[in-house]
Amino acid sequence: MVQTIQIKNVTRLDLKTKFGLQLVEDEQFFREWQDNLPEITELEKQRLDRVKASYSNLLDYPPLLENTVKMVVISPLLDLAGFYLPPFRITSEKSVEISLEDGGVIYKGQMDVLTLFEQIWILVIESKQAAFSVETGIAQLLSYMLANPNSDKSTFGVITNGSSFLFIKLVKGQRAHYAVSRMFSLFNPGNDLYDVLSVLKRLGELAIRV
Repeated sequence: MVQTIQIKNVTRLDLKTKFGLQLVEDEQFFREWQDNLPEITELEKQRLDRVKASYSNLLDYPPLLENTVKMVVISPLLDLAGFYLPPFRITSEKSVEISLEDGGVIYKGQMDVLTLFEQIWILVIESKQAAFSVETGIAQLLSYMLANPNSDKSTFGVITNGSSFLFIKLVKGQRAHYAVSRMFSLFNPGNDLYDVLSVLKRLGELAIRV
């Protein structure tokens, strides 16, 4: 009998034991979030400062849910990164089932992530509490990335709850490997959205080149 498991309930241990997914801690494996990053203009910094201020204001009026985070934080970032323009295309909130099958187990889930070029995936965590940790979304995002049919290409993901951002790189090959960036947070001094936008622009450049 085939067992069906919802992707939202998948753990990193499940992905490790069922699909052989391995975490890579070698810093050279995921240099894309650190090297050759584009400069951010003063106008972009002003826009991102406004985004941070808007998010901080919303924290006074909980709950802060997924759609609000997308509107206030994610949408401006995607716009500034150029992801609403050709050659990029965005898929969001599509009622599509993604299935991974192995040993009589099928992993299914509704695609509630934004996909760009099928190489950049953005998962927005829905939570009634804004402090919800982005780490809880790692297994879910990796599951969607593993289902990507373009197995010969590196794929990149971003997990956010509006205030924190974590980048992921996945390389499938004969054995899937992944690595994560440092955590970017709006609660850090300054504005980490500058760095987040720079990394997004860099990943966009890499996606176009492939």
